[in-house]
Amino acid sequence: MNSAVSLTSIADGLTRTRGADVDIAFRVRGSGPAVVLLHGTSANHAVWEPIGDALQSHATVIALDQRGHGRSDKPASGYAADDFAVDVISVLDALGIEKALVAGHSLGGRNSWVTAALHPARVTGAVVVDYTPYVETEVLDELDVRVAGGFRSFTGPADIEAYLRERYTAILPGAVRRRARWGYREQDDGSWVPYASPEAMHQLIEGFRTPWSDEFRAVDVPMSHLRGSTSRIVSEEAWRSAVADRPGDRWVEIEGADHYIPEEFPDLVTAELDRVLGA
Repeated sequence: MNSAVSLTSIADGLTRTRGADVDIAFRVRGSGPAVVLLHGTSANHAVWEPIGDALQSHATVIALDQRGHGRSDKPASGYAADDFAVDVISVLDALGIEKALVAGHSLGGRNSWVTAALHPARVTGAVVVDYTPYVETEVLDELDVRVAGGFRSFTGPADIEAYLRERYTAILPGAVRRRARWGYREQDDGSWVPYASPEAMHQLIEGFRTPWSDEFRAVDVPMSHLRGSTSRIVSEEAWRSAVADRPGDRWVEIEGADHYIPEEFPDLVTAELDRVLGA
């Protein structure tokens, strides 16, 4: 483990690494086996809050703001999957944690399997929520446009929440409030803008065009996969192709969910994490 990376407390009860190439903000709570939670594109650590609430009695829950997002660093470049994996290891090093279960949604799901493949000694298992190596090019093109459209200014929290309710039609009301609270900052002129970097979002979406399918097949720890039955990101064909790669994994389709499963069905995601933890 890299002992050069240390920790510092920041506002709102978050912690940040100090001394890493890219410093990462995160929330840590609870005790027991470690679980790292990785959000999706343009989101932040708080999307996992209800799941963290449920796990903290029997697990050490570490929810990251991934690079380019939230209160973490936003470098000019470095948004490939292996860059994100390095950040997971930096956080584990700073906390003195040898091994963790790594779970992620969308971007975070991709990063969870890449972390498991590239750092096998540090990962006990991976839970991948609504992402596979086989997401189609046209889906990524649409995602790039949709995410770019979110980079605008808002008059205040109510304006932000109204926008989020329109954009994420199935997420729970509490999830809307969490995204509004943690995902935006007030500027000197009184307007509000996203914490996430638009340049970083474009780069990481471009990074999705590298499938990391070899790493996907190479993971040698247990993996579970969740897909929303109406997902706009993971098509049935992309799902079937991934199943063909790893038929021995656990594959679960969640009826009535779209892409944002952790914010629509947090109890089901918690149950899957507990199953993997053996809780």
